[in-house]
Amino acid sequence: MPKMLRFLLVALLLLPGAATFAGSLEDAPSRFALLDGAKVHYKSLGKGDSVVVLVHGWTCDLTFWSAQAGPLAARGRVLALDLPGHGKSDAPEVEYTMDLFARAVEAVLADAKVKKAILVGHSMGTPVARQVYRRSPAKVVALVAVDGALRPFFTLPEQKNGFLAMFDGEKALENRTKMVESMWSASTTPEMKEKVRTTMLAALPRVASSAMRGMLDDAVWTEDPISVPLLLLLAPSPRWDGGYEAFVRKLAPMAEVVRIPDTGHFLMLEKPAEFNTALLAFFGRLPKG
Repeated sequence: MPKMLRFLLVALLLLPGAATFAGSLEDAPSRFALLDGAKVHYKSLGKGDSVVVLVHGWTCDLTFWSAQAGPLAARGRVLALDLPGHGKSDAPEVEYTMDLFARAVEAVLADAKVKKAILVGHSMGTPVARQVYRRSPAKVVALVAVDGALRPFFTLPEQKNGFLAMFDGEKALENRTKMVESMWSASTTPEMKEKVRTTMLAALPRVASSAMRGMLDDAVWTEDPISVPLLLLLAPSPRWDGGYEAFVRKLAPMAEVVRIPDTGHFLMLEKPAEFNTALLAFFGRLPKG
C-alpha cells in the first residue's frame, strides 16, 4: 500500500467518531472531551444511530458498566464516561455539582458527535441524567434510573446536614467505608466487594464530599415532569417502599419499574444477565426514530 494512502487511512481512523470498537469496555480506546479546559474521559463502543450513555454513581467509574457495554454495543453505540473527579477524568478544584456532571455528559455527547441518547444512570448517575434532561431535553430519548432516587433522601435540613458532616473531618474515610460496605447483598462476591471498595475509597476526599453535597442540594430535587420514557431498575430496599413508585408516576405516569431480587446496590454487577435482559427489553419498547 502506498505510504500516502496508509497515512490517509490512519488519519481518518483518528478523527472523532470515525472509528468504532465492538470489543470489551476494558479494551476500548480512551477518548477525552474537554469541559472548561479539563479532560473528561470516556469510551465508545459499537455503532449506529441508537446511542446509550452509561453514567456511574458516586465515587465510582466507568468500569462498573463492564458487563453492560458489550451486550449493549451489539445493538447500537455505547458511551461510558468517568465523571469529573472520577476515574481517568481530571479533578479540578471546583464544586462537584450535578450541573457540572451534566455538562460533562453534554461535553462527551458533543465530542462523540451524538445528537440524542438514552441516559442510564446508576445511583448518583440518576440525578446527573435527570439534570441533563432538564438542561437539554431534546438530547434525551429516554431515562433509566438504576437504584437511583428521583425524590429527596431527607425531609428535614438537620437530617441532611448531619449526614453530610460524616464526609468531612477525621472520620470521613471511616464513614465512607461503612457506607460502601452497607451496600452489599448475599449476591455480592468477595471479588465484587474488593473492586467496589477499592474504587470508591480511592476517590479524592474533596471530590467525594463535594459530590455528596451536590447530590443532596435541594435544587436537584424539584418535582418537574419527565416526559420521555423512564425505566426504574431497583434492588430490594426500604427506600423504594412507602409510596415511591406512586411518587415517580406523578412525574412520569408511564414509568416502568423492574425490581431485581437478591441484589444489593450494584445490581448491574451482581445480576448482569437479569439486568441486561430488562434493559434491552425496555430499549426494544421505545418508539422508533
